[in-house]
Amino acid sequence: MSAAGSDVILERMMALHPKIIDLTLDRVWRLLDALGNPQDALPPVVHIAGTNGKGSTQAMIRAGLEETGASVHAYTSPHLARFHERIRLAGTLISEGALSAVLDECYAANGTGSITYFEITTCAALLAMSRIHADYTLLEVGLGGRLDATNVVARPALTIITPVSFDHEQYLGNTLAKIAGEKAGIIKRGVTCVVAPQTDEALEVIEDVANRHGAPLLTYGQHWHVAADRGRMIYQDETGLQDLPLPNLPGAHQIQNAGAALTALRYLGKDGNAAEAAVTRAHWPARMQRLDTGALADLAPNAELWLDGGHNASAGEALGVHLASLPARSTHLICGMLNTKDIAGYLRPLAAQAASLTALSIPGEANTLPAEITAAAAKSAGMMAYTAPDIRAALAGIVAAEPQARILICGSL
Repeated sequence: MSAAGSDVILERMMALHPKIIDLTLDRVWRLLDALGNPQDALPPVVHIAGTNGKGSTQAMIRAGLEETGASVHAYTSPHLARFHERIRLAGTLISEGALSAVLDECYAANGTGSITYFEITTCAALLAMSRIHADYTLLEVGLGGRLDATNVVARPALTIITPVSFDHEQYLGNTLAKIAGEKAGIIKRGVTCVVAPQTDEALEVIEDVANRHGAPLLTYGQHWHVAADRGRMIYQDETGLQDLPLPNLPGAHQIQNAGAALTALRYLGKDGNAAEAAVTRAHWPARMQRLDTGALADLAPNAELWLDGGHNASAGEALGVHLASLPARSTHLICGMLNTKDIAGYLRPLAAQAASLTALSIPGEANTLPAEITAAAAKSAGMMAYTAPDIRAALAGIVAAEPQARILICGSL
């Protein structure tokens, strides 16, 4: 085991390529080959791409599978507090010792080769998961799909494409058709793909790619349906109807994510208990997560405090709908955003629900959107807008004026 901790090794890995994002699979294939191709030794893989809902859908599938007694590996990104959150081995977050060892092994195998941080850490995750028994592997795409570092499994058990919308246009293209084409790059010959609700433009591309690969589709609106009805969730596919509780993950958009997860579970042969667990036991932090305890909650003890990491226009729409569904309460946003995001498109649907926005520059992030620009976008959207040097100051300013406010900390994770 390396004497260096994972933080030290991860910092070294940041220097292995001059760009944070540089989409190609050449470097990944080189390193995986040097590691003995661990991607070929994974338990059956469910590969998930899409713009929004990937993490929530994965969390629901995992909850459903684990209800049946299955052990599940899961890989996701980004993390909230510690890198370890990205790698779950047979249901348990990777330990510090195991993470340090596998990162060190990948760093040594890579040698002096150029490789991005996400690429080498994805290879480390695949290596770790290949060495521990599990019944399933859930892989979440980092960016796009076709050239994403996770797109190295020759024949997954199932692929899933969650709703496609505008995001990362500088890498994926400036039309929904181009973005959908990149997401559909995870479709494999003869492998069934679950397709969540899509625009007509995106669905046409996904169907075309699937046809060319002979990949059967299980498409929302054609092969399965899901909707809320009188405080319950009704799911139906060709095998029958299920009457279930609403998802425990808040937000109307989670009903669609739950539908995709249930379709995946049914395809994998899991029963009604798995479906109920998927919608009632999934846990996915920073997706309209209520903060009742912890350092931030202690700073605003009488406020209603929420956290959400969505950061594109579609996420802003979903947040706006959810805020409108909550009991009336003075609502204030605290927002930090990356400079690659459409801040105006994100804030526009939130303006009707928020009394003010306090903008932050994301600390330690080279690609942060300056707080002043975020504040200017909020003013243009019709909100009162302020800036603060950090999250504590932002919270203090809001609760000093309105101790019982609803506060949503939002933007880029």
